[in-house]
Amino acid sequence: MTQKKLQNILNNHYLWLESDGEEGERADLEGADLRNAILIKVNLRNADLKFADLYNVNFRNADLENADLYNANLYNADLRNANLENVNLEYANLKFANLYNADLYNANLENANLRNANLYSANLGNANLENANLYGANFKNANLENAYRPEGLKGYKIDKEGYII
Repeated sequence: MTQKKLQNILNNHYLWLESDGEEGERADLEGADLRNAILIKVNLRNADLKFADLYNVNFRNADLENADLYNANLYNADLRNANLENVNLEYANLKFANLYNADLYNANLENANLRNANLYSANLGNANLENANLYGANFKNANLENAYRPEGLKGYKIDKEGYII
């Protein structure tokens, strides 16, 4: 996707959000190739990012609340301090993603791949972690209050540094 096309989508999405849907249009980035994009502080609340290739994207301080990232590739993505509240990340690939201090409250991470992800100080309150791959993930100082994982951390061990082994 060209930078010009992406900027047009982001501008229309901003209008859509600010006008409560009266102007602009919701960002439809389903299946978009945004590999290596720099989207620091971008506002993509309620956006459709299903199946998007977001490999190595910089979403630092981004607002993705209520976005749909079903089966998105977020391998090695930078999501530090991002707002991911109520986000759908079912089947998403977050391997090696940096989610330091990210807000994942009430996020759906069912069947997500969080292998070796950094969730240091992340808020995972009420998050759904059912069948998520957590091996090697760093949960040090993370809030897991009321996080849903029917099998708990069965089969996982947390080392003294907060990493799942």
